[in-house]
Amino acid sequence: MTEYLLNLFVSIINAGGYGGVFFLMILESMIFPVPSEAVMPFAGFLWFSGTMSFWPIVFASTLGSIIGSLVSYAIGFYGGRAFILHYGKYFFLNEKHLLMTENFFSKFGNKAVFFSRFIPVVRHLISIPAGIGEMPLARFTLYTAIGAGMWNSFLAYVGYLLGSNWTEIKKYSEGIDIVIFAVIVAYCGYWLYRQYRRARFLPEQSNHTDEKH
Repeated sequence: MTEYLLNLFVSIINAGGYGGVFFLMILESMIFPVPSEAVMPFAGFLWFSGTMSFWPIVFASTLGSIIGSLVSYAIGFYGGRAFILHYGKYFFLNEKHLLMTENFFSKFGNKAVFFSRFIPVVRHLISIPAGIGEMPLARFTLYTAIGAGMWNSFLAYVGYLLGSNWTEIKKYSEGIDIVIFAVIVAYCGYWLYRQYRRARFLPEQSNHTDEKH
């Protein structure tokens, strides 16, 4: 499945050039299973081979990331949580992924939109809780642009350095993704545990106060 998708992304970029990069990064910033690690390094390889240039790659990919994120923001703004719960399974996403992303956004607030661009799974969903939380649109767009621009540039540059071995980044990024994902799950679990302890402690404290009165 992974090999098929990788070949599909390569074909789209070969056929559409910068437009192909733009289109794939729109999907990448939504809930579709299009990892940037499988798109941007190949664009970097085309830069290495002289077929593309760096700044147009960055512009096309970042603009695609912004548009895809704005679509997801709108889904969240108009009640997108139900959309993920009903249709997320068709895009390899589930309620656990959404809950993790919501906790991440609750913990870090608006900054989560920036940091999420470097985190697997979360980057696909973060725009939805941002929309649900009615994050100011201008700030959301700015953080998305900066984060996506940095991440896309990094992946394209790595693809350029690797040249014809650009597929190697996917092997390393998958391992890194697993580690980051595990850390996020552990952190969210710890955060939920603290919230649970706090919720238990407050009623007990309230009861002691009432007894004194």
